[in-house]
Amino acid sequence: MPESQFPEGFRWGVATAAHQVEGGNTNNDWWAWEHDPESPCAESSGDACDQWNRYRSDIEMLAALGFDNYRFSVEWSRIEPADGEFSKSALDHYRSVCATCLEHGIEPVVTYHHFTTPLWLTQRGGWLSDDAPEVFARFCERVTQALGDLTGRVCTINEPNVVAFVGYMLGLFPPGHSDMDECLRVQQAFIEAHRRAVDAVKSVADLPVGLTLAMSDYQAVPADDPQAINSCNEARRLMEDPFLEAVKGDDFMGVQTYSRMRFGPAGLIGPEEGVEVVEYMGYEFWPDSLEATIRRAWDVSDGVPLIVTENGLSHTDDRRRIEYVEQALQGVLRCIADGIDVGGYTYWSLLDNFEWAFGYGPRFGLVAVDRSTQQRTPKASARWLGDIARTNAIRA
Repeated sequence: MPESQFPEGFRWGVATAAHQVEGGNTNNDWWAWEHDPESPCAESSGDACDQWNRYRSDIEMLAALGFDNYRFSVEWSRIEPADGEFSKSALDHYRSVCATCLEHGIEPVVTYHHFTTPLWLTQRGGWLSDDAPEVFARFCERVTQALGDLTGRVCTINEPNVVAFVGYMLGLFPPGHSDMDECLRVQQAFIEAHRRAVDAVKSVADLPVGLTLAMSDYQAVPADDPQAINSCNEARRLMEDPFLEAVKGDDFMGVQTYSRMRFGPAGLIGPEEGVEVVEYMGYEFWPDSLEATIRRAWDVSDGVPLIVTENGLSHTDDRRRIEYVEQALQGVLRCIADGIDVGGYTYWSLLDNFEWAFGYGPRFGLVAVDRSTQQRTPKASARWLGDIARTNAIRA
């Protein structure tokens, strides 16, 4: 295989999440959080990118660019607006999204939980509620009954480690708590929810099912300092290892990586002097993080097949986006050359969209969105990455 050629069958996709692009998701915890004056949110999601109404043209666009799969999420609070009450019209909508993908040669990769939780569940404790894993599994079964025959792959939960740590320890995501015991309890709830969700999906349809995990390239500074190494390893064990253990035996796991985290003897330290820091996000321009996290996911999960389900760069200079992704993809090729099973690369994201507490400031999209008109304009990076997807190779 030439150095720049990806293996036959390697998949190329783009991703979005319902709350970040659909608009008007008023019945979940994030909508409430955005409108809480005490929260750190820069602004409300509002109409977002209006993809609820514009999904057909968005799917046509990503197909024309050259991608072969679309990872999107279904909004739980639309499908189950009250406990045990399911909306046929919402399920029909997402069935139409899946069908539109297939009409254009696009594999639908459906995420069942991407950060947002219905208000009816949060009002009785959210992921601290004893029955949260059970009601999530019920939701997964119902969604699979409605969409399973049109779905290519299922991602159960997106970045449960972020929801647990940022929402229940750092207090920056809903519910805005700062309690390590709660954080650990929510981690365990998500692990149970994932395992129940896998069983629920498999009881209905024979689909590949996996979990997606937020990972970072954890580095000790200095690299040979025992205290720094211990600090680094402890943080990584908290954030990643419970989930890497929990996915053993799954059909796949999604690796989601953007940068590295540096730890000194006393804990987390800031960016290295001289390294570019990504605007709004505050982390370093560090494309090598993808290779490092793929290797670690492969080792700790005992060889679960991997897919890159998120990787990308927020930047106003599109050339830097291309540079970042090209370097990251070279790392993927090195992993594959070493025998690691990496089945695809999914860029985050298709559109410039609502980036949670950061609002609309970050620009991760391959496609720019004028939110006053909702006009979509593909960037040079969209055409560049789409060309790679078509040829399955990085051109010199």
